[in-house]
Amino acid sequence: MGAVTRSVWQGMVAGAAGVAVMTLAEKAEQRLTHRPGSYAPAYVLQRLAGRRDAEPRRSDALNWSMHAGQAMLVGVLRGAMANAGLRGPWASAMFTVVRLTSDQLLENATGVGAPPWTWPRRELAVDLLHKTVYGYATGAVADLLAARSGPGPGQRHAAVAPGRRSHVGPVPAGR
Repeated sequence: MGAVTRSVWQGMVAGAAGVAVMTLAEKAEQRLTHRPGSYAPAYVLQRLAGRRDAEPRRSDALNWSMHAGQAMLVGVLRGAMANAGLRGPWASAMFTVVRLTSDQLLENATGVGAPPWTWPRRELAVDLLHKTVYGYATGAVADLLAARSGPGPGQRHAAVAPGRRSHVGPVPAGR
């Protein structure tokens, strides 16, 4: 199996696991804080599909489709990162920023959301917490799956001389 195919399926599996863990964390937080669930994913999907705005609360399926679908698609990037050798907490932190950016791009481009720096601080903190849970859970699964194929090119390069070194050229292609 090629690296691209492996990255796609591993990333989708990792994204599905990440969204499951994030959703459990969201539901636990909502029970404690009594914060209502967000229907922003349903509104975004309606706008992307060119449908007129309807009350998304009537369609939990629409909300869950966007919530899980976006997480699985963005997870493909984390799968690619892990297969390239970008693994561990640093890689998960980098990926968490990508996940936040993906949400904000879609919400702001469709007019569903506002820039996060305009949000109430508590709402912003909760969103950052949940996306961090997603980023690290997705990363843990992606790293585990990619490790089955051995070190990625970046890890092989780092094994020659840790860090970025001008005297170390690219590692040989292939395995």
